[in-house]
Amino acid sequence: MKWRSSPWKSRTKGSRWSANTLIMATVDYYPPLGFYYKVEFSISRQKNDVRFQSVSGLSVEYDYESFKEGGENRFEHKLPVRTKYSDMVLRRGMLTDSDVYKWCLKAFRDREFEPADLNIILMNEKGEPLRTWSITHAIPKKWSVSDLNANENAIVIETLELTYRYFTIH
Repeated sequence: MKWRSSPWKSRTKGSRWSANTLIMATVDYYPPLGFYYKVEFSISRQKNDVRFQSVSGLSVEYDYESFKEGGENRFEHKLPVRTKYSDMVLRRGMLTDSDVYKWCLKAFRDREFEPADLNIILMNEKGEPLRTWSITHAIPKKWSVSDLNANENAIVIETLELTYRYFTIH
């Protein structure tokens, strides 16, 4: 907020705030919403393979090594060693024909691991990219399907867990 003059001096008992007293700063930026995105795989050009219900696991952290200095007992030095990326989890309604599904089958059934790159693209309301996470050398780690239950009327959800080397942000 920006004050033109001190509001406390011009305010008397029983008086109200006036538009001249308080000038509100205009809001120029709103954080993006996290529901409009797509996931592009280098192994697929099918339009349904970009649609996922949720994406999680976009995180990176450092492993640290402790170093104890002789004669210094108050603390130990912590030195960054390497970065560690968590596994990525993708969820979507199950597709019966998908290049991503075939890629997973090759890995789990035939033990043929073909690394793939993928882009997770967060978009604005016009469909323009706001931010892109480029995932490098991803391979399937786990694939699962939600429970089938005759007592529920629910969509079958497939969950794909990937391990990867690293990601970059554009």
